[in-house]
Amino acid sequence: MKVTVFSGSHKGREGNTLIMVEEFLKGAEEAGAETENIILFEKKIRYCTGKFECWLKTPGECIIRDDMDDLRARFMASDIVVFAFPVYFDNVPSVMKVFIDRLLPLLLPHFEEDEQGKYRHSKRYEKYPKFVVISNAGLPGQTNFEVVSLYFKRLARTFHTELIAEIYRGEGEIFRGQKNIMLKPLIGKYKKLLRSAGKEIVETQTVSEKTIKDMEKPIVPPSLYIKFGNEEWDRLRSEYQK
Repeated sequence: MKVTVFSGSHKGREGNTLIMVEEFLKGAEEAGAETENIILFEKKIRYCTGKFECWLKTPGECIIRDDMDDLRARFMASDIVVFAFPVYFDNVPSVMKVFIDRLLPLLLPHFEEDEQGKYRHSKRYEKYPKFVVISNAGLPGQTNFEVVSLYFKRLARTFHTELIAEIYRGEGEIFRGQKNIMLKPLIGKYKKLLRSAGKEIVETQTVSEKTIKDMEKPIVPPSLYIKFGNEEWDRLRSEYQK
């Protein structure tokens, strides 16, 4: 089984998203999967021009020559694709959105009605990879992910596939405290859950309700997270204003 992560953080290899992805992939590898983590910020991906030439002039191929030629091939060569990103203004970061827009050639221009009476584009290929979402937000709570959850459910339907797991982590900035003597064991416990999720995805094509429920529990009480988070913002503001 091939599990490919497309990481859409603008911080590349330095963000909180990478911490989550690395632990998830450890579990997937333990279950025997071949894994790859592609950092989109490191790739040359131009904006879609919206001219539909990938449907009309060069069917199935984008006329823009950049890294998306290789990325689309890697996408289709995967059994499971993981979209990993931090929440920016209630949605995916721009680098992730541009990547998704450029997947358009993988579909056909023709319209069709699905089994639910909804409409989408027809599929160009017989089979598409299954989807997983991994995301974190600086704010506490799970409501931060309402928009992206709906978006990827729709995207999976658009690509004639399944969204088999959603892993959302509020309090994302807590990962910056990995070396804190009090936070280290709490973060370590959460990392173990991420590894379990990665293993379950490979072995069962899903993540158990128990694992999801445990992963969604606050790592620290939200009131405490907010208190120390605001104090840290005040400290940083003071430094910048000196």
